[in-house]
Amino acid sequence: MIRCTINITCFLVASLAIAVEPLPGTSLLQEERPLDVVMIEGIDRFALRELAQSRALRETRWQPDYQTQQAYETSLQPSRERFAEIIGVVDDRVEATGIELIGTTESPSLVARCKLFSIHAVRWQVLEGVTAEGLLLKPVGQPIARVVALGDADWTPEMIAGLKPSETQFAAELAARGCEVLVPTLINRNSAFSGNSSIGRKTNLTHREFIYRQAFEMGRHIIGYEVQKILAAVDQFELRNQDLALPIAVVGVSEGGLLALYSGAIDTRIDATVVSGYFDERENIWNEPIYRNVWNLLSEFGDSELAGLIAPRFLFLETNSAIPVVNAPPSGNRQIAAPGLIARVNRQSAGREIRRARLHWSRLRGELGELDSIKSLVQSPTQQESVPPLQPQIIDQWLAQFAETDPATTTASDITALSSDARVGFSSENRQRRQVQELVDYTQRLLQLSHRVREQRFSSLNRQSVDDWVESAKPLRQEIWQRLFGQLPTPTVPSKPRSRKVLDDLAFSGYEVVLDVYPDVIAAGILLLPKGMKANEKRPVVVCQHGLEGIPMDTISGPESSGYRAYKSFSAELARRGFIVYAPQNPYRGRDTFRTLQRKSNPLGRSLFSYIIPQHLVTLRWLAALPNVDPKRIGFYGLSYGGKTAMRVPPMLPTGGAEPGYCLSICSADFNEWIAKNASIDAPFSYLWTGEYEIFEWNMAHVANYAELGMLMTPRPFMVERGHDDGVGIDEWVAWEYAKIRRHYNKLDIGDRTEIEFFDGPHTINGDGSFDFLHKHLSFENQRAPTEE
Repeated sequence: MIRCTINITCFLVASLAIAVEPLPGTSLLQEERPLDVVMIEGIDRFALRELAQSRALRETRWQPDYQTQQAYETSLQPSRERFAEIIGVVDDRVEATGIELIGTTESPSLVARCKLFSIHAVRWQVLEGVTAEGLLLKPVGQPIARVVALGDADWTPEMIAGLKPSETQFAAELAARGCEVLVPTLINRNSAFSGNSSIGRKTNLTHREFIYRQAFEMGRHIIGYEVQKILAAVDQFELRNQDLALPIAVVGVSEGGLLALYSGAIDTRIDATVVSGYFDERENIWNEPIYRNVWNLLSEFGDSELAGLIAPRFLFLETNSAIPVVNAPPSGNRQIAAPGLIARVNRQSAGREIRRARLHWSRLRGELGELDSIKSLVQSPTQQESVPPLQPQIIDQWLAQFAETDPATTTASDITALSSDARVGFSSENRQRRQVQELVDYTQRLLQLSHRVREQRFSSLNRQSVDDWVESAKPLRQEIWQRLFGQLPTPTVPSKPRSRKVLDDLAFSGYEVVLDVYPDVIAAGILLLPKGMKANEKRPVVVCQHGLEGIPMDTISGPESSGYRAYKSFSAELARRGFIVYAPQNPYRGRDTFRTLQRKSNPLGRSLFSYIIPQHLVTLRWLAALPNVDPKRIGFYGLSYGGKTAMRVPPMLPTGGAEPGYCLSICSADFNEWIAKNASIDAPFSYLWTGEYEIFEWNMAHVANYAELGMLMTPRPFMVERGHDDGVGIDEWVAWEYAKIRRHYNKLDIGDRTEIEFFDGPHTINGDGSFDFLHKHLSFENQRAPTEE
């Protein structure tokens, strides 16, 4: 265990007397602002610039075959499949056998009726254990079309079916005009069921974010689940069409508009898509609620490209509707929900997106004649903005163009004459509870089974020898970097190292360092150089990584520092032992300021580690070129979020290639059964119950857990440091996951290169077995005098 005598006051006093001078071979660093602020602001500019440029890049990548309608649809099928995958529509649906009526002897399925249509309580099967539940509106005569009607997430089916007061009752209006209408219940933005009372967890997460968090880790999505419900309704309509073939439409408002657009883009069986209060430019999607965050969406699909997937089928857009404005998560016992805003559609930007969408139809006219099946209603500046969505005259307008038979003439009194809800003891809240719980149960089952996919992928690698395994793992490493973290191009800009001396201890000197990585993106940290090194002496380097909301000095400072309890000045201690030490700044600092970097990066298939890995690569290049550094002996040691870095950066940056890499890694106070840590509803320490909404990584459950990431360190040494009282997890989970790495190393006959140390302590550096591990595997003896220990 570390016994450190460093005093931060001495550091501060010493630094005031230090002559401002750079490290030899670097220019003088003159930045006056904190480097963590400079770093995060720079990444923010980079991410926003990339988002702004994504629209032009999508246009260059969008190359369908416009020669014929068949050629067009065939050329777009791979895009349709990729879109389905990124929203999590990947599971087989239950075969449609008929819409189920929900009723009992006391409360039959018939909910209400009027002279034009009747309303029934129904459900239909979607996925194994997952149903859609809502209302079926059946016209009295032969229907003219079959429609899935989707309100906003906070609207119940009863509201748009005419059973509850509402500004829009478009499902009832459609039924009154002769349409057969299914209205599924959507997962709403309440938080009543976003918790687990059996472990004492209650949150302010909306139901949508609650499902999103756990599903995202599984490669599923609240959006995808609800699209599956819509497509299952289309399955039922297809079954009914065997007796009477009718066109199928999906109609949605606000959140329902998103789902209608996404469903129409995926399924060519949908003849008409009507979107109210959603269609717009999406480069600011990061500012919308997190449950709309879709990994890699904007690399290929803005709203106009989704419209292109619908072309040449019927698409009707209403952009001036007065949709509900959402500006905050609901209140609750644990204020952990991600911020997000749903605003009304901006008519100017929506107009630009519609013009881009029209190009797809115009380019198809050569084959389809004068077909112009995209209709837009962009509110003129002279009209009021607060127009309720899908009013009767709007429904008449698009229905007349879409349906093969003229819709029936109706009046408002036809709908107001509906009888009252006949159900006994019905509760929309209980229905919402059932729908939420089904998706939770389904996602948790995916969690339980996900290890099979990971194990199958890694078991296919060649284990005949270490070299065989390393070679066979190269493509998989690349795939994981790209799919899980998001890979930016290898940095090529000159690093332009800048530095200034900031510490002068009896045992070492400290220099603040800045390196350029990409335009606006820097790497930064503090380099500790032991005093007394000979001119040609080569020593190993230990890169010591801080945790969440930390800075490099936290790993160096003494007992007066607020971070000392966790870090125990391990950077300074290692420097006193004679190691060259580098303490990098990582960009997970500033709460929502850095968390929105993740939001701004995910739509392009990127994450925080898309920047962190290149930052470390550029840092390694610079360190490897220093005169006293042995480039083959650069190890990594990180605590907490730094331990998370230990599981993501060194595995991606191996030694032995054209670029320098990390020759070992130590993960402290983070190693876990990471997938369950993120997605389990039964663990009190799960990230479902914390404010770290940036932590979730798309489909990690089916790509690589910590065991698989640890295996990618092969044949390099790897160690876990775990305190019994560390609240990030429990020993049993840590041991379970680490045992897979131990077995892997043993099977390759290199079991002496991996260790785990359990110690009696909390979330902290221990500095006992880990220091021995560094000395052993970096082949370096402790230079500190025994009297200093």
